[in-house]
Order: sequence, then structure tokens, then C-alpha cells
Amino acid sequence: MDVTQFLRSRHGAATTASLYAAGFTRRGLAKAVKEGDISRLHRGVYIAKDADPDIVAAFRANGKLTCVSAARFYGLWTLHDGPPHAGGQLHLSCGTGLARRRIVHHGQRLHPDHPYLPVAGVADVLLHATRCLPELEALVMVQSAVSHALLTTTFLESKMNGNRNGVSRAILGLVLPRADSLLEVLAHTHFTRAGLQVRMHADVPGVGEVDCLIEECLIVELDGGTHFEPKQVKKDQYRNNAGLLGGLTSLHYYYADVVYQPQKMVDEVLAVLRNREAGRYGPLRYLASQPPSSLMP
Repeated sequence: MDVTQFLRSRHGAATTASLYAAGFTRRGLAKAVKEGDISRLHRGVYIAKDADPDIVAAFRANGKLTCVSAARFYGLWTLHDGPPHAGGQLHLSCGTGLARRRIVHHGQRLHPDHPYLPVAGVADVLLHATRCLPELEALVMVQSAVSHALLTTTFLESKMNGNRNGVSRAILGLVLPRADSLLEVLAHTHFTRAGLQVRMHADVPGVGEVDCLIEECLIVELDGGTHFEPKQVKKDQYRNNAGLLGGLTSLHYYYADVVYQPQKMVDEVLAVLRNREAGRYGPLRYLASQPPSSLMP
């Protein structure tokens, strides 16, 4: 592996110390710079031509990416995905604590940083997120970390003592024991806050596991991209049929519904439950008035 490949394996940037530890020499680095393969960002840091702009910005500011700016380096879910450094503010924890233009500065870090990237450790990333981001944005990051077994809510809660962490502790209370996508934790939050009884990943006889079972009578499925594939569409329709045969109605919602129109989703669920309570899904008068023998084929 040459120095350019090594840098690209680290998002395009590395410290001199890590380059020396990997076996590269001062002479070899000088040669690569002279030939234009890499460049020297500043003392102690070299970068490739296509280096990740957020990583470069963190090295330049002598800080560590944290909060939402660090999420992608740990594979954490975020509500609003976008290209790196897409005109927004970077969230950094800088050693100097000095304010910098277009940077959201976070406080000190209490846990080990990423082993080679200028990124705060995952615990600090989440602690910063719960104190900085809107509730649901922080929630999906924490849920992702818990779902991927990066840490536990018990560990995070132990770091959230004092009155100033009340909001952060409340976010931990919304984390599910299991969530396979950010849609699940968001939907669960919206439904429970509407006063609904919700079971996630419920096993329904004849149907199988469903994303949400609301009030023991309404199935809500949260569909991702794979649900548009023909085989999956057919499977979903058969599952809907099986649910109806068992007396259960089904609704399906997608990313845009859960993330951008949650109140509309909740209102529709409530409307279906009201219709069911009012008997609007009961048998037609015609069918109810016929003797059973006349309904047989």
C-alpha cells in the first residue's frame, strides 16, 4: 500500500505520527508531496487530493468532529442525510474552546477519541448530541448506537447526572430495546405520545412479525426501499390478506410520512381506530341479512 492508498483508507488524511507508525518515512513523504500525490495540510498532517472535507476541517481547526457531524463515522442513523460539509455548520470539540466561524463548538470530551480519525469517541458524540440537537434527531442517533451495541442506555445515563441533563435523560427514556430502523423509533414515539398502546415487532398469528401492532387491532408497517421490489410487494399483499382474515386492518407508511408528516400519519391511525370502534368496518347490511346458505358459492 502506497501513501495515497493509506490516506484514502483514513478518509484522506493522517497525522505524521500515524504515517511513521505505518512504515512511511520522512523522505518518502517529501517525495510524495513533491510529485503532487499528497499535500501537507499543516505541521503534522498530510492529506490526499480527495480527502474528506469534514476530516480536513477538523484537522485544520485542531478539533474533533462530534454530535451530528461525527454520526456517519460510526454508522449512526441521522434524520437528515447530506453530503459532507454541505454548507452547514460543523460540530467540533476544540481543545482551545475558541469560537470559530461556521462551527458549533461543543465542550470537553471525557472518553477516548476515535483511534485514528479526528472524531470524538461515540459516548461523547451522543452526549453532545442529546444536549445540542432537537429531541428526535438526538433520539435516532442514540437508538442507532444502542441497536448496534456500541453502548447501552445505562452507561449513558450514568454520565447524565444533574438538572442540566434532564432533557438528555428524557431522550434515553424513548429508546427501544430493539429497533431495526430510525422509522421504528420515530413511529413508536409519535404513536405513544398520542396515547396509543403499541407493541413493536409483534408476532401476529398467520401474518408473522409486524413492525407495530396498535391497540391489538391495527397493523402498521413501516416500509423502506425494499418494499417496492415486486417480490416484496406480493409478500406484503399476502400478509395484508392474512391480517384481514384474522380481523386486523393494515396501514403502510414510508420514510417521508414518518419523518416529514408524522401528525398526518397519527391522525390517519386515529381515524381508522375511530371507524373500527364505530363499527364502520362491520359486515354490509346486505350480507348480514342473508342466510348463510345463500352466501355459499
